[in-house]
Amino acid sequence: MVRQVPGAGTGKAYRCPGCDQEIVPGTPHVVAWPEDGINVGVEERRHWHTACWQHRLRRGPGGRRRGDA
Repeated sequence: MVRQVPGAGTGKAYRCPGCDQEIVPGTPHVVAWPEDGINVGVEERRHWHTACWQHRLRRGPGGRRRGDA
């Protein structure tokens, strides 16, 4: 499941799994979580920068783009 979060809807900082950088409060971003569970807890949610989410399939493990050293 994926949800767009407007900047006004955020009050705390999160760590983006795509780039490992902080998403500062007030920044619009994406929240994603597995849809294969009815009672998915907040610990399963991941907050991503919108650009990192859009480019996630181009990246290899650890948030690096494929081909980066």
